[in-house]
Amino acid sequence: MSPGSHVLAQPVSETVQAERARIVGCAYDHADDIAADVMAKIRDELPGYGAADPGFLADVHDQLARLSRTGLGALLERKRVTPADVTYARQAAARRARSGLPLVDYIAAFRLGQRAIWKSLLAHAGDTEAGREAVLSLAGPLARYTDLISTQATDAYLEFQQYVAAEVGRDSQALMAALLGGALPASGPHLSVATAHGIGAERTAPLVVVTAVVLDRGADADPVGESGHLASAALARVSVNGLRTLAVARGAEIVAIPALARDGSADELCERLRALRAELCGEGIALAIGVSAAVTEIAQLPRAHQQARAALALLPEDGGVLALPQMTPFRYLLLRADDTTRQLVDPRIGTALADDRARGGSLAETIRAFAAADMNLREAADTLRIHLNTAKYRLGRIQELTGRNVRSVNDLVELLVAIELQAGVINEA
Repeated sequence: MSPGSHVLAQPVSETVQAERARIVGCAYDHADDIAADVMAKIRDELPGYGAADPGFLADVHDQLARLSRTGLGALLERKRVTPADVTYARQAAARRARSGLPLVDYIAAFRLGQRAIWKSLLAHAGDTEAGREAVLSLAGPLARYTDLISTQATDAYLEFQQYVAAEVGRDSQALMAALLGGALPASGPHLSVATAHGIGAERTAPLVVVTAVVLDRGADADPVGESGHLASAALARVSVNGLRTLAVARGAEIVAIPALARDGSADELCERLRALRAELCGEGIALAIGVSAAVTEIAQLPRAHQQARAALALLPEDGGVLALPQMTPFRYLLLRADDTTRQLVDPRIGTALADDRARGGSLAETIRAFAAADMNLREAADTLRIHLNTAKYRLGRIQELTGRNVRSVNDLVELLVAIELQAGVINEA
């Protein structure tokens, strides 16, 4: 019988069926114990697992418990087990291959898992004739289930080694097209490529989309050009979790999808992108880079791609890095301000700020500090390292020049908007 057939094939008496349901139900409730039993054995018997780190072993334990529940649950419900039911096993296989775990040890772990499940079933069978008959009727379905999951895992492991280790360009291109369409391949080499880059794996970290363009390409007829390919290769090396970043050149743009660290913060990634841009500038390659907000689902990647493009469009002509994860809604709205927005600024405010900027910008600096201190003037003075009386004088001067009271929320917001608009706001976010 093929791995996709019914887990329970031959008819049995109602008494044996009842015993089988009882036995399997008890084993199902002890799936974590089964996983712990397997973990103890594989660490003793399989060298590849012996020196693994705690995070790796926790992942293995979770997979064992999940596989046990899938198989035992199918026995309980007398339903068909298909490769689609154990897609997560393929993703785990790619993670094992990525970790360098020998294939022989990985496959041996499945046999140990089958023995542990069988041991649990026997322990709950009891000494009755119906119990013994029931547990014996489970041997075949359990073997077929183990064959199914080990076959799926082996295929995924080998796909990872064959396709991802070489990072075949066409596979990366096809995968990127699928991801930007909001879909993750269910199997095959493209799934292996995705998993290798931390995309779509179990408990994956949040993702962002990075879009970059090479500036001042001159008359280069190639929409990407040598500079673009060098930048794409450099982006592939930018990561925060030990994995290479999926990065491909698509027309005139370079698109990358980095997986963030487990805490979901994009700060470290953005710092590395800025360092990369500076490094490439030193090589004569100027980049403009837009970074989307973080997403947690593959279906959200098309929207993230549009966000990255929108961020890219807000950069000045000499490029830079504009990262939405490090930007407030207020700042983003000001970046998108048009000429009409600027014309709405009271001329008195504009004139006062222009004069202040020519004198060093102390008044604008005080307004910003006052807002950041939640309108606590003493705290703002401490931040600016000026005397409280100096801070009071500056606020009075601001009111005199602009006609605005900074202790009024509406007036304070109007002043902050004018300051950011005049500064051009583009202080790379």
